[in-house]
Amino acid sequence: MQTPELFEAILADLSRTLRQVDPAQLAHLQTAILRADRIFIAGKGRTGLQMKAFAMRLMHLGLTVYVVDDVTTPSIAAADLLLVGSSSGHSASLLRHVATAQAIGASISTVTGNLESPIAAAATTRVHIPASNFKAGANRGEDSVLVMGSLFEHCLGLLCDLLIIRLKHALQVDESAMNARHANLE
Repeated sequence: MQTPELFEAILADLSRTLRQVDPAQLAHLQTAILRADRIFIAGKGRTGLQMKAFAMRLMHLGLTVYVVDDVTTPSIAAADLLLVGSSSGHSASLLRHVATAQAIGASISTVTGNLESPIAAAATTRVHIPASNFKAGANRGEDSVLVMGSLFEHCLGLLCDLLIIRLKHALQVDESAMNARHANLE
């Protein structure tokens, strides 16, 4: 395929997949975020990078947010939310985080490609991205021109941006307030 055809195929994959995401699930996740005292963000690999970008934007909105596994992340508490991004829903380290949050009584939410996973089963709020999951041993969703888990990861990033737009309006935060929170030690 040539570059223009690849762009069209990628955009078609993203559009097809994002149109299948349930808006009610996004609304429930938005509510869970707004109700939490603090938000703890977890994910691994490229999904983890998307989740870290989401954590940054939540901080720009003025929310108290931490990235799990960072050395400055405090203990989670019952009034907090653990938000896990995981395509497979089976990552061992993420399952340990979920178990800890459950034992404390914290809320658990996930954005996942696998609603039949242990992480999805533990979450009270789930957003399903129906993208192929190479770790599951079979495609869970339609084939994509994108390799491995990239369709899930790109859709995750776009859904996180959509949530930031919705949260920005719900919190009545303007762009200048967000910009004022942007890192200045660059």
